Amino acid sequence: MNPGITSIPSFDDLQTAAERLAGVAIKTPLIRSPVLDALTGGTVLLKPETLQRTGSFKFRGAYNAIAGLDSAQREQGIVTCSSGNHAQGVAAAAALFGVPATIIMPEDAPRLKRERTESYGARVVPYDRATGDRDAIAADVVAETGGVFVAPYDDAGVICGQGTTGIEIVGQAGEMGFEPDTVLVPCGGGGLTAGVSLAVKSLSPSTSVITVEPEGFDDHARSFRSGHRERNPEKSGSICDSLLANQPGALTFEVNRSRVAGGLAVSDDEALAAVAFAWRELKLVVEPGGAVALAAVLSGKVETKGRTIAVVLSGGNADPTVFARAVGVS
Repeated sequence: MNPGITSIPSFDDLQTAAERLAGVAIKTPLIRSPVLDALTGGTVLLKPETLQRTGSFKFRGAYNAIAGLDSAQREQGIVTCSSGNHAQGVAAAAALFGVPATIIMPEDAPRLKRERTESYGARVVPYDRATGDRDAIAADVVAETGGVFVAPYDDAGVICGQGTTGIEIVGQAGEMGFEPDTVLVPCGGGGLTAGVSLAVKSLSPSTSVITVEPEGFDDHARSFRSGHRERNPEKSGSICDSLLANQPGALTFEVNRSRVAGGLAVSDDEALAAVAFAWRELKLVVEPGGAVALAAVLSGKVETKGRTIAVVLSGGNADPTVFARAVGVS
């Protein structure tokens, strides 16, 4: 369905994406917390993509992928599948280009994400996550409309857009006088990880990149160990709705398998504790899926003492009910 590049992108492609996104995407800050440093005994650098346009890093990849199409392709409309963050990124980017967007979205997606997607003018087509085939539905829409499918993660243009996050992390850390020992990345289909790993291993080869996933949905961690793409046994069942891809993408796994050092998994309770910490101590709203890398730090699943750890807070589109549960507000 996707006419984009299918080969592994290069660092030059990431730089092209950075040029496209300049002045359009927000260059989010890299921040430190004295409280977090004291808790961990190290230096923790936080990249709050919660402050990005549409509330997550997904805008970067969506805009870059759509910008890479020619005007005739764009005018046919954009089609994608997403539980919410990529949906919003595509909807917002399509609106900036003045073209229609259709989003295939699970019925159990947080209402806030669905409403915000529709607020950008996109048409939402719901499906049952447990029984439906979102790719088949999207293929039908593409056939009906002639639109261009922009994959949530398995697309070189999307990967390169997400990779600008990694370019910024290395550059901003350097300006602060640090070179990260490790970058922790929340991981669903692997697009953000692929972009970040391409950027980080090009600019700071000694820095390791590690994925963080929800327990029970750690297909990347298992795939890195086995050497081939593993599939999750369930399609739903974690509060981290933004990270429930069935398995690593074919393209993202090819990028990541030689660049990522391994994967970690955190429980839903650990993710919720990280959401609460971000709200109370950092004054940031982070959704559970966006908080898993922070959860890995807070739960001691990564060595931090005397080390510099960069943590991506990938999204802030928290469902109000879930957020209230996390922070203890009724």
